[in-house]
Amino acid sequence: MNIPANWSLHPGEIVFYAFAATALIQLLYYLLLFRRVAFFHKKEKQKSQQHPVSIIICARDEAANLASNLPGVLVQTYPSTHEVIVINDNSVDETKYFLDELKKTFRHLQTVNLEYEAKLIPGKKYPLSIGIKEAKHELVLLTDADCMPASEFWLQKMQDGYDEGIEIVLGYGAYNKRPGILNKLIRFETFHTALQYLSYALSGMPYMGVGRNLSYTKRLFFQHKGFSSLNHVTGGDDDLFINKVATPTNTAVVIDPDAVTRSEPKKTWGDWIRQKTRHYSTGKYYKPKHRFLLGLYSFSHFIFFPLFVASLILFDWRLAIGVFLLRALVQGWIFYRSMGKLGEKDLWPWWWLLDLWMFVYYLIFAPSLWKKPRKTWD
Repeated sequence: MNIPANWSLHPGEIVFYAFAATALIQLLYYLLLFRRVAFFHKKEKQKSQQHPVSIIICARDEAANLASNLPGVLVQTYPSTHEVIVINDNSVDETKYFLDELKKTFRHLQTVNLEYEAKLIPGKKYPLSIGIKEAKHELVLLTDADCMPASEFWLQKMQDGYDEGIEIVLGYGAYNKRPGILNKLIRFETFHTALQYLSYALSGMPYMGVGRNLSYTKRLFFQHKGFSSLNHVTGGDDDLFINKVATPTNTAVVIDPDAVTRSEPKKTWGDWIRQKTRHYSTGKYYKPKHRFLLGLYSFSHFIFFPLFVASLILFDWRLAIGVFLLRALVQGWIFYRSMGKLGEKDLWPWWWLLDLWMFVYYLIFAPSLWKKPRKTWD
């Protein structure tokens, strides 16, 4: 093939081809990965078994949250043996006295009161390790003090994710619906993150879970020496641990309206930004293949809109709009079905604005990937 000596691309063509390539990358993620949540169907099990389960909750100065949410955990409809363990981690509020009173009514509630800080182990890895060690049953189900199960069948649905060879079950931890734009942004970001980690797990590439709704076996935890390899990291008791121990064959996903937990979202921009900054600071410790795939998606998502605007100006606007609409149709379709599966359908009319917001979101939180996190209990 002979290429003319004077052949060259116009700058507008370069921009448009870059835009088209970026759109293609985005389409591949939606059609090959994210469709797995959009079209998720629970597999029929040969046999169903109700396993004994230990629910573990770590709490520090969470008396108010426990009063609101713990009763919903304690009244789960579950015929098999189960216990609820609350680790009271050096609280100075009324947590201990509230739990003592609650134990008089609920005999399956167990408490562990920690009165000393664990040196050089930031975050809640130490209290969580104590809770898992104290658990009587092989399956542990984790949630937070500020989380309320969406139904009385949460425990039953989550444990039903276990089957032969399964050691990890990932669930969805959502946020309550409240008025205001910040609530929509928080819930969309939470949905968008879940769309990724649930889809990756369904594709045989599990890379994280959220401690608001996560289950695994005690054997798996102690086989990998718990959080010992993560003690230098402030967070990571959920996502980094799963990134370390999850395999294509030992991880299952539960997507069911009854299996969701819901938390109160942050009410101010500052609180939310600080929370997300802590969460994203662990991403640099993910396995290289996960960092690459997540990074490629985020980068293509970030540059999509600037390249679209540049293509409108520097190239044929009709072709640019055509590529833009193709991506929008596929994305809107996947979002519609996925939001329905995860109970976030009220966000769908706003998805196109929320997707545009993600450009600003990446600008805000990209520095968190290399910024040293503050060592706070989370």
